Amino acid sequence: MSLKTEIDLNNLPKHVAVIMDGNGRWAKERSRPRVFGHSNGVKSVRDITECAAELGVSYLTLYAFSTENWKRPATEVNTLMKLFVQTVKKELKTLNNNNIRLKAIGNLKNLPKDTYESLIYGMKSTENNTRMTLTLALNYSARWEIVDAVNQVMNDANKYPEGVSHDQFESYLQTAHMPDPELMIRTSGEHRISNYLLWQLAYSELYFTDVLWPDFTKDDFYKAILSYQSRERRFGKTGEQVKK
Repeated sequence: MSLKTEIDLNNLPKHVAVIMDGNGRWAKERSRPRVFGHSNGVKSVRDITECAAELGVSYLTLYAFSTENWKRPATEVNTLMKLFVQTVKKELKTLNNNNIRLKAIGNLKNLPKDTYESLIYGMKSTENNTRMTLTLALNYSARWEIVDAVNQVMNDANKYPEGVSHDQFESYLQTAHMPDPELMIRTSGEHRISNYLLWQLAYSELYFTDVLWPDFTKDDFYKAILSYQSRERRFGKTGEQVKK
């Protein structure tokens, strides 16, 4: 019996965020260069995007490249940037056929020209799709995002003589167009969130798995959803209050 049949479709997280970790270790286990792992990780991106859309998840956000990743060897970074361009071009038809909108968050204008233009083209080509929003976090870090939002608020300070509210501040974040994630998944056995969506993950359920990203399958995604559905989300209340 497939794990999919155990999922309560009436209790799905509307937004799932993923840290796709383990590509390099997956390649090393096979005595191959790290970029081999990144290339094979694309299949997992395709499978999990399809899986999330089939279940009825509305937003899927994938941590693809952090601001800290520029510190990696130049060969790996350059290959990754080319891979992003190739993947967007290759998957665009599939995204449109499946009514999936592509978005991106991060300091996008500091990406290489080809990568930036490919992303913009992909987003414009899918902007009318409504089934699910797939967001790539590229050249992204949560601390950068929060500082960027603060700077924007300071520029608009005359609008807020009494200070900004929670909701007003959120409107300056990169994720203003989507709800906060209810579930965050990280692969590869690491138990940290690595500067990812620090504001947005405040009340997210966290799910960690030892599976390396290129080996992460639809069944692994189902396990994460089932784990989410087994938890009681209280948001500061008692269990008794939630059950009322």
